Amino acid sequence: MTNTANALFTLDRGQVVPQLVGRHEDFLIVTGLAGAVYEMAALTGHADHFYGLGGAMGAATMMGLGLALAQPQRQVLVVTGDGEMLMSLGSLCTIATVNPPNLSILCVDNGHYGETGYQRSHTARGVDLAAIAKGAGIKRTHTVAVADDVAAGAAMIRAGGSTCFVLASVAPTDGPKGKLNLNGAMCRDLFRRDLLGPA
Repeated sequence: MTNTANALFTLDRGQVVPQLVGRHEDFLIVTGLAGAVYEMAALTGHADHFYGLGGAMGAATMMGLGLALAQPQRQVLVVTGDGEMLMSLGSLCTIATVNPPNLSILCVDNGHYGETGYQRSHTARGVDLAAIAKGAGIKRTHTVAVADDVAAGAAMIRAGGSTCFVLASVAPTDGPKGKLNLNGAMCRDLFRRDLLGPA
C-alpha cells in the first residue's frame, strides 16, 4: 500500500468510489451529507436500500452501527466524508468496541469542507483518519491513495469478519451529483420497506 504525502488528494472520486463500492445492491447504504450523499444518489439512482442523511452531520457512522447490529444478516456500508468523520471521531471507539462483522465504513477524504465553501479540513493539515480508526481499535483499515490501492480497499469492504474502515484520499473536487429525494419521511418509509418488506 502506498500512503505518502505526495500521493494524497489526487484520485478522481468519480472513478474511485464506484470501484470501491462495486455492486451497490449488496449493501444497506447509509451516507453522510455533502459529497457522499450526492455520490451515492448518483450511483444507486436513489434506490430504496440507500438512506442519505441531510442536516444531521456526524450521525452516519452511528446510524450504520445500529443498523448493522439490528440486521446482522445484511452487509451495511457507511459512506461519509472527512468533514463528517472529524465531527464524530468518538463513534469509531464505540464501533471498534462492538465490532460488528457486517459493517464497513468508507470515508471519502478530499481534505476540504465541500458543503461550506471548500475550506481546508484537518486532514489537509496532516490528520490521518485511517490511523485514528486503527488507534480506536478497528482492526481492519486501509488507505486508498493511488490507483493500485483500490482493489485491496474494495476487497476489504466486502470481506466481512470484522468492522473495516477504508479511507479514499481524493482530489478536492465535486463528484457526481445524483438527484436527492428530500422528503425525509418518504425516504424512511422506502428504506424500511426495502429492509423489512411491505407492512
